[in-house]
Amino acid sequence: MKLYLFAGLLASATLCWAQPITVKAGTLIDGKGGVEHNVLLSIEGSKIMHVGPAGRAKPTYDLSALTLTPGWIDTHVHPVSHFDNHNRLHTGPEPPQQEALYLAGNLYAMLQAGFTTAQSLGAPLDKDVRDAINAGVLPGPRLLTSIQQITENSGDPAKLREIVRQVKAEGGDVIKMFATASIRDGGKQTMTDQQIDAACGEAKAQGMRAVVHAHASDAARKAILAGCTGIEHGTFLDDATLKLMHDRGIFFDPNFLVLHNYLDNKPKYLGIGNYTDEGFAYMVKALPQVAEVLRRARARQVKIVLGTDATAGSHGRNYEEFIYRVKEGGDKPMDALMSGTSVAAESLGLGGMIGTIAPGFEADLVAVEGNPLDDITAVRRAVFVMKGGRVIKYDPRKE
Repeated sequence: MKLYLFAGLLASATLCWAQPITVKAGTLIDGKGGVEHNVLLSIEGSKIMHVGPAGRAKPTYDLSALTLTPGWIDTHVHPVSHFDNHNRLHTGPEPPQQEALYLAGNLYAMLQAGFTTAQSLGAPLDKDVRDAINAGVLPGPRLLTSIQQITENSGDPAKLREIVRQVKAEGGDVIKMFATASIRDGGKQTMTDQQIDAACGEAKAQGMRAVVHAHASDAARKAILAGCTGIEHGTFLDDATLKLMHDRGIFFDPNFLVLHNYLDNKPKYLGIGNYTDEGFAYMVKALPQVAEVLRRARARQVKIVLGTDATAGSHGRNYEEFIYRVKEGGDKPMDALMSGTSVAAESLGLGGMIGTIAPGFEADLVAVEGNPLDDITAVRRAVFVMKGGRVIKYDPRKE
């Protein structure tokens, strides 16, 4: 009897999802720099079918008092990272089932916060969780993953080429490389020029995107010339490297939240690995440098994406990156929002699918109290979240 009841409920839910629905927005930010008012969206299945002026018909979801944007995209997360039972950063191996629970839980927190797509850079278990989300077994953002990471210790150039081919064969979405040390260790180049050439070159040959952790200009420049498509962090990038990034269409992901998160949670990290007092001092010094390189990158019209490098303590607070970029980095609110919508989508190779509110795009939507163009902290107040036409979060009391 219970089985029949469950099957009936599932069929009913599927039927409801298949029926066309409408969403009325008081203010709509389309992800491409456009703003409209009193707009009605028609959605069928997972797709937006029509966007136009709202008439008098009663919508399925009346969000007239809210601001609607495309679902947000975080291009750099580490959802497997978590605190242990002693409220300290977990390090070392753990049972895969426990790791999977933390991974799934952190991703769900991101989805509830308004992030309908995320890119993990990366952990082996990501692939299984990604596939489970895609199959509808688990709730979570649309997930892309590098499956593993390439460092100076991953092998010689021939081995690195082999790893790139292996990641592609295993279904990886992107290649992730560490070409420099952590900011806590000064950010100097760690991979050899030959290793960078091999990994980036093979990724390009395999038709794969490749993003590179690179604080220093020398390593970033070598990665760009070798064929990589994105630079993460870039704290010490000089103007010549930023110009090269603009000329080559390279995506740039400077990060504020990760540094603030470490500093806010210092007792939970201090004394583990390179989370030393000296390392924390480096991070304090880096914050104004991140702001400065973001301003210089904007001035040179570099393609800037929103990534948080989210680790333990920041999952579900990814939206704080928007706020830091505006309040500390000098970004215009619209530029910050586009970094986390259409520009981020383009960087993932999904620019024709997500990141924009327009006919034919996936119905990934987030509605917030207030207007982030007037007050960027409105991104903290997501009331309505939809992913692929399915409502994930909705509080009609906040309409």
